[in-house]
Amino acid sequence: MTIVGAPSTVDAPWPVGLLSSKIKGYIDRLGAVWTEGEITQWGLSGGNVYGKLKDLNADITVGFTVWSSVKVRLPADLKQGDRVVALVKPNYWVKGGTLTMQVFEMRHVGIGDLLERLERLRQTLRSEGLFDVPNKRPLPFLPGRIGLITGKDSDAEKDVIRNAQLRWPAVEFTVIHTAVQGDRASREVTAALTALDADPDVDVIIIARGGGDFQNLLVFSDEALVRTAAACVTPIVSAIGHEADRPLLDDVADLRASTPTDAAKRVVPDVAEELTRVQQARARIGTRMTARLRIEIDRLEQLRSRPVVANPQWLIDSRAEELGRYVQRSNELIERLVEHSLIRVGDLRSHLRALSPQRTLDRGYAIAQLPDGRVLRSAREAVVGTPLLLTLADGTAGAVIS
Repeated sequence: MTIVGAPSTVDAPWPVGLLSSKIKGYIDRLGAVWTEGEITQWGLSGGNVYGKLKDLNADITVGFTVWSSVKVRLPADLKQGDRVVALVKPNYWVKGGTLTMQVFEMRHVGIGDLLERLERLRQTLRSEGLFDVPNKRPLPFLPGRIGLITGKDSDAEKDVIRNAQLRWPAVEFTVIHTAVQGDRASREVTAALTALDADPDVDVIIIARGGGDFQNLLVFSDEALVRTAAACVTPIVSAIGHEADRPLLDDVADLRASTPTDAAKRVVPDVAEELTRVQQARARIGTRMTARLRIEIDRLEQLRSRPVVANPQWLIDSRAEELGRYVQRSNELIERLVEHSLIRVGDLRSHLRALSPQRTLDRGYAIAQLPDGRVLRSAREAVVGTPLLLTLADGTAGAVIS
């Protein structure tokens, strides 16, 4: 026999019924609470409503029940994907061992509250520079492959592909289908964006959805998705297609397109327009080249009309007389210089001869040299019997001092 208030031990364990009743007692003491979340499931069965609420910031879900036997205030337009606040009371079913939340009241989250939260997040991201124009990446002129994130078999997908291929038939796509509303949408779009950004063949990424109401578009204001888009190196085009309430993805994207069709037209050039531009450019180049050639031809004609070009001999004749004067003047200057130089040379020769030892010898003098070759300069050096070599004007002669 187990005593109800006794603690559970290995020798005296609680029966399952006692454990379940204690759990129910603990849960019942919590009472009713207000909670906020997103409806991810909504179904009717036997007049009762069964659904699930998902946390707005975490991957946590709880089930809820709206009993038909309980008078509950519910908006008539509640549906999957709506954000709500609900008055719930945890209800533990002892027999089945399951926990659910019984709903007593449920309301839409006020649009004003959502806008206020969205604006606070917008200001935070703007202060971090995620919306700055200098950070926007330019789109490639002609992408070889476009990454497309959109709903499966959606009109947005058809519009983007059809209009892009009409403009440039050779363009290719890598399409990733994701949910574009509901609790899975933000995670799936973020994962697809990361995958396409890592693909080196993808030149630009389009995120497309064909519009929707404000709450359904909140998935494209998810902070994780927006920050992932800001961190991508591949240019991103946001084509959510909603003018009144712009999601944050529009602000962080490198280009915002008003519709999926507009995105295709702005990402892919029109082949017909480009051919026209090429033809216009060729015509402009031809016109400019023709004008340039005409200018150069006129210049050549002007040069050819000058006398020096028309009659080259004229230049030679006009310069011949002047050249002759220069030659004559040069000859006169050279002759005068030579004459002055000859007179100067004669003067120097006479002066040199006057100073020459030969002139002294010609006057009868002689140079006496001792046997060792020294010149006899003093009588003291004249030792009797010393042989001398006398240099005369016309030769040499020997002598002995006596």
